[in-house]
Amino acid sequence: MSETWLRADWPALDGVVAGTTLRAGGCSSGPYKSLNLGSHVGDDPHAVARNRELIRNACDLPAEPRWLRQVHGTAVASGTSLPEPEADAMHTELPGVVCAVLTADCLPVVLAARTGRSIAVAHAGWRGLADGILEETVAAMACDARRLQAWLGPAISQAAFEVSEEVRQRFVEQDAGAAADFRPNARGRWQADLYGLARRRLAGCGVTEVYGGGRCTYGEPLQFFSYRRDGVCGRMATFVFRHVA
Repeated sequence: MSETWLRADWPALDGVVAGTTLRAGGCSSGPYKSLNLGSHVGDDPHAVARNRELIRNACDLPAEPRWLRQVHGTAVASGTSLPEPEADAMHTELPGVVCAVLTADCLPVVLAARTGRSIAVAHAGWRGLADGILEETVAAMACDARRLQAWLGPAISQAAFEVSEEVRQRFVEQDAGAAADFRPNARGRWQADLYGLARRRLAGCGVTEVYGGGRCTYGEPLQFFSYRRDGVCGRMATFVFRHVA
Protein backbone atom coordinates (compact mmCIF):
# COMPACT_ATOMS: atom_id res chain seq x y z
CA MET A 1 0.00 0.00 0.00
CA SER A 2 1.33 3.45 -0.91
CA GLU A 3 0.28 6.78 0.60
CA THR A 4 -2.31 7.32 -2.09
CA TRP A 5 -3.63 3.93 -3.20
CA LEU A 6 -4.27 0.34 -2.21
CA ARG A 7 -3.15 -2.24 -4.76
CA ALA A 8 -5.54 -5.11 -5.43
CA ASP A 9 -4.42 -8.27 -3.62
CA TRP A 10 -5.15 -10.81 -6.33
CA PRO A 11 -3.04 -12.93 -8.69
CA ALA A 12 -4.01 -11.04 -11.82
CA LEU A 13 -1.95 -11.64 -14.92
CA ASP A 14 1.14 -9.57 -15.64
CA GLY A 15 0.17 -6.29 -17.23
CA VAL A 16 -3.19 -5.95 -15.42
CA VAL A 17 -3.15 -3.34 -12.64
CA ALA A 18 -6.01 -2.60 -10.26
CA GLY A 19 -6.50 -0.77 -6.99
CA THR A 20 -8.38 1.80 -4.94
CA THR A 21 -7.23 5.27 -4.00
CA LEU A 22 -7.06 6.28 -0.34
CA ARG A 23 -8.30 9.56 1.11
CA ALA A 24 -4.91 11.08 2.02
CA GLY A 25 -2.34 12.74 -0.20
CA GLY A 26 -4.53 15.24 -2.06
CA CYS A 27 -5.25 18.96 -1.96
CA SER A 28 -8.99 19.18 -1.13
CA SER A 29 -10.06 20.70 2.18
CA GLY A 30 -12.96 20.57 4.61
CA PRO A 31 -15.13 17.43 4.42
CA TYR A 32 -13.39 16.47 1.16
CA LYS A 33 -9.93 16.32 2.73
CA SER A 34 -7.85 15.43 0.98
CA LEU A 35 -7.72 13.15 -2.11
CA ASN A 36 -11.30 13.59 -3.27
CA LEU A 37 -11.80 12.44 -6.87
CA GLY A 38 -15.55 13.09 -7.17
CA SER A 39 -16.54 16.11 -9.26
CA HIS A 40 -20.21 15.87 -8.22
CA VAL A 41 -20.00 16.25 -4.43
CA GLY A 42 -19.54 20.02 -4.02
CA ASP A 43 -15.76 20.21 -3.86
CA ASP A 44 -13.70 22.92 -5.59
CA PRO A 45 -13.40 21.77 -9.24
CA HIS A 46 -9.80 22.94 -9.37
CA ALA A 47 -8.93 20.77 -6.36
CA VAL A 48 -10.64 17.77 -7.95
CA ALA A 49 -8.74 18.29 -11.19
CA ARG A 50 -5.47 18.54 -9.29
CA ASN A 51 -6.29 15.38 -7.31
CA ARG A 52 -7.04 13.49 -10.52
CA GLU A 53 -3.69 14.58 -11.90
CA LEU A 54 -2.01 13.44 -8.69
CA ILE A 55 -3.45 9.93 -8.83
CA ARG A 56 -2.62 9.58 -12.50
CA ASN A 57 1.02 10.16 -11.57
CA ALA A 58 1.03 8.28 -8.24
CA CYS A 59 -0.65 5.20 -9.70
CA ASP A 60 1.31 5.39 -12.96
CA LEU A 61 -1.88 5.36 -15.01
CA PRO A 62 -1.36 5.21 -18.77
CA ALA A 63 -4.25 7.64 -19.38
CA GLU A 64 -6.94 9.67 -17.66
CA PRO A 65 -9.54 7.27 -16.24
CA ARG A 66 -12.81 7.00 -18.15
CA TRP A 67 -15.00 8.62 -15.49
CA LEU A 68 -18.70 7.72 -15.39
CA ARG A 69 -21.88 9.52 -14.34
CA GLN A 70 -23.03 6.91 -11.82
CA VAL A 71 -26.74 6.58 -11.07
CA HIS A 72 -26.98 3.30 -9.07
CA GLY A 73 -28.17 1.61 -12.24
CA THR A 74 -27.07 -1.38 -14.31
CA ALA A 75 -25.75 0.19 -17.51
CA VAL A 76 -22.27 -0.93 -18.58
CA ALA A 77 -20.14 1.39 -20.70
CA SER A 78 -17.38 0.23 -23.01
CA GLY A 79 -13.86 1.54 -23.38
CA THR A 80 -14.93 3.31 -26.56
CA SER A 81 -17.89 5.15 -24.97
CA LEU A 82 -18.16 8.92 -25.18
CA PRO A 83 -16.73 10.86 -22.19
CA GLU A 84 -18.61 10.42 -18.90
CA PRO A 85 -21.43 8.12 -20.04
CA GLU A 86 -24.29 7.46 -17.62
CA ALA A 87 -23.36 4.02 -16.36
CA ASP A 88 -22.28 2.16 -13.24
CA ALA A 89 -19.71 -0.15 -14.80
CA MET A 90 -17.18 -0.10 -17.60
CA HIS A 91 -15.35 -2.81 -19.50
CA THR A 92 -12.72 -2.82 -22.20
CA GLU A 93 -10.43 -5.08 -24.16
CA LEU A 94 -8.21 -2.18 -25.16
CA PRO A 95 -4.79 -1.82 -23.54
CA GLY A 96 -4.09 1.58 -22.03
CA VAL A 97 -7.75 2.35 -21.24
CA VAL A 98 -8.33 2.98 -17.52
CA CYS A 99 -11.76 1.86 -16.31
CA ALA A 100 -12.83 3.48 -13.02
CA VAL A 101 -15.72 3.93 -10.61
CA LEU A 102 -16.13 6.26 -7.62
CA THR A 103 -17.31 5.06 -4.20
CA ALA A 104 -17.64 6.09 -0.56
CA ASP A 105 -19.26 2.96 1.02
CA CYS A 106 -20.66 1.20 -2.05
CA LEU A 107 -18.72 -1.82 -3.23
CA PRO A 108 -16.31 -1.54 -6.17
CA VAL A 109 -15.83 -4.84 -8.02
CA VAL A 110 -12.96 -5.36 -10.46
CA LEU A 111 -13.08 -8.21 -12.99
CA ALA A 112 -10.38 -9.56 -15.29
CA ALA A 113 -10.18 -12.53 -17.62
CA ARG A 114 -7.32 -14.91 -16.90
CA THR A 115 -6.09 -14.20 -20.40
CA GLY A 116 -5.71 -10.57 -19.29
CA ARG A 117 -7.55 -9.37 -22.39
CA SER A 118 -10.95 -8.35 -20.97
CA ILE A 119 -11.19 -6.17 -17.84
CA ALA A 120 -14.01 -4.32 -16.07
CA VAL A 121 -14.97 -2.47 -12.90
CA ALA A 122 -18.45 -2.02 -11.40
CA HIS A 123 -20.03 0.25 -8.79
CA ALA A 124 -22.15 -2.11 -6.70
CA GLY A 125 -24.18 -0.57 -3.91
CA TRP A 126 -27.15 -2.53 -2.63
CA ARG A 127 -29.43 -1.17 -5.37
CA GLY A 128 -27.01 -2.09 -8.10
CA LEU A 129 -26.47 -5.55 -6.64
CA ALA A 130 -30.21 -6.17 -6.35
CA ASP A 131 -30.87 -4.96 -9.90
CA GLY A 132 -28.07 -7.01 -11.47
CA ILE A 133 -25.09 -4.73 -12.09
CA LEU A 134 -22.62 -7.60 -11.66
CA GLU A 135 -24.56 -9.91 -13.95
CA GLU A 136 -24.69 -7.17 -16.60
CA THR A 137 -20.97 -6.50 -16.27
CA VAL A 138 -20.04 -10.16 -16.62
CA ALA A 139 -22.32 -10.48 -19.65
CA ALA A 140 -20.76 -7.39 -21.27
CA MET A 141 -17.30 -8.93 -20.99
CA ALA A 142 -18.44 -11.66 -23.41
CA CYS A 143 -16.08 -14.36 -22.18
CA ASP A 144 -16.33 -17.56 -20.14
CA ALA A 145 -17.26 -16.41 -16.61
CA ARG A 146 -15.44 -19.41 -15.18
CA ARG A 147 -12.24 -17.85 -16.53
CA LEU A 148 -12.78 -14.53 -14.72
CA GLN A 149 -11.14 -13.30 -11.53
CA ALA A 150 -12.78 -10.72 -9.26
CA TRP A 151 -11.42 -8.35 -6.64
CA LEU A 152 -13.71 -6.70 -4.10
CA GLY A 153 -12.43 -3.25 -3.19
CA PRO A 154 -13.08 -1.36 0.08
CA ALA A 155 -16.74 -0.99 1.08
CA ILE A 156 -18.86 -0.59 4.19
CA SER A 157 -18.79 -3.71 6.36
CA GLN A 158 -21.77 -5.67 7.63
CA ALA A 159 -21.25 -4.35 11.16
CA ALA A 160 -21.76 -0.77 9.94
CA PHE A 161 -24.36 -1.23 7.20
CA GLU A 162 -27.90 -1.14 8.57
CA VAL A 163 -30.77 -1.59 6.11
CA SER A 164 -34.54 -1.95 6.22
CA GLU A 165 -36.70 -5.06 5.87
CA GLU A 166 -37.62 -3.83 2.39
CA VAL A 167 -34.00 -3.99 1.29
CA ARG A 168 -33.61 -7.49 2.71
CA GLN A 169 -36.76 -8.62 0.93
CA ARG A 170 -35.44 -7.36 -2.43
CA PHE A 171 -32.60 -9.87 -2.19
CA VAL A 172 -34.39 -12.76 -0.53
CA GLU A 173 -37.23 -12.69 -3.06
CA GLN A 174 -34.67 -13.23 -5.82
CA ASP A 175 -32.51 -15.72 -3.89
CA ALA A 176 -33.63 -17.30 -0.63
CA GLY A 177 -30.01 -18.08 0.21
CA ALA A 178 -29.26 -14.36 0.42
CA ALA A 179 -30.91 -14.38 3.86
CA ALA A 180 -27.56 -15.62 5.20
CA ASP A 181 -26.05 -12.22 4.36
CA PHE A 182 -28.42 -10.31 6.66
CA ARG A 183 -28.12 -10.25 10.46
CA PRO A 184 -30.92 -8.83 12.66
CA ASN A 185 -30.02 -6.00 15.02
CA ALA A 186 -31.52 -4.65 18.24
CA ARG A 187 -33.46 -1.93 16.36
CA GLY A 188 -35.56 -4.39 14.42
CA ARG A 189 -33.59 -3.76 11.23
CA TRP A 190 -30.84 -5.68 9.44
CA GLN A 191 -27.07 -5.55 9.01
CA ALA A 192 -26.31 -6.31 5.36
CA ASP A 193 -23.11 -7.93 4.11
CA LEU A 194 -22.34 -6.31 0.74
CA TYR A 195 -19.29 -8.50 0.31
CA GLY A 196 -21.30 -11.68 0.90
CA LEU A 197 -24.09 -10.56 -1.41
CA ALA A 198 -21.59 -9.76 -4.16
CA ARG A 199 -19.92 -13.14 -3.82
CA ARG A 200 -23.31 -14.84 -4.19
CA ARG A 201 -24.11 -12.82 -7.30
CA LEU A 202 -20.72 -13.52 -8.84
CA ALA A 203 -21.01 -17.24 -8.09
CA GLY A 204 -24.41 -17.23 -9.75
CA CYS A 205 -22.71 -15.93 -12.91
CA GLY A 206 -20.00 -18.59 -12.70
CA VAL A 207 -17.29 -16.36 -11.18
CA THR A 208 -15.88 -18.22 -8.18
CA GLU A 209 -12.31 -16.91 -8.05
CA VAL A 210 -12.93 -13.89 -5.81
CA TYR A 211 -10.40 -11.94 -3.76
CA GLY A 212 -10.48 -8.95 -1.40
CA GLY A 213 -13.43 -7.98 0.76
CA GLY A 214 -11.72 -7.38 4.09
CA ARG A 215 -11.85 -3.59 4.56
CA CYS A 216 -14.48 -1.24 6.01
CA THR A 217 -14.83 2.29 4.65
CA TYR A 218 -17.00 3.32 7.63
CA GLY A 219 -14.61 1.99 10.27
CA GLU A 220 -11.34 3.29 8.79
CA PRO A 221 -11.74 7.10 8.69
CA LEU A 222 -8.03 7.80 8.13
CA GLN A 223 -7.98 5.61 5.02
CA PHE A 224 -11.39 5.96 3.37
CA PHE A 225 -14.26 8.35 2.72
CA SER A 226 -17.64 7.13 4.01
CA TYR A 227 -20.96 8.72 3.06
CA ARG A 228 -22.84 6.88 5.80
CA ARG A 229 -20.34 8.01 8.43
CA ASP A 230 -19.85 11.63 7.34
CA GLY A 231 -22.65 12.63 4.96
CA VAL A 232 -20.82 15.26 2.91
CA CYS A 233 -17.52 13.69 1.89
CA GLY A 234 -15.18 12.90 -0.99
CA ARG A 235 -14.96 9.81 -3.17
CA MET A 236 -12.28 7.20 -3.78
CA ALA A 237 -11.63 5.74 -7.22
CA THR A 238 -11.24 2.04 -7.97
CA PHE A 239 -9.55 1.43 -11.30
CA VAL A 240 -8.23 -1.29 -13.57
CA PHE A 241 -6.16 -1.16 -16.75
CA ARG A 242 -3.94 -3.32 -18.91
CA HIS A 243 -0.52 -2.09 -19.88
CA VAL A 244 0.19 -1.51 -23.53
CA ALA A 245 2.51 -4.29 -24.70
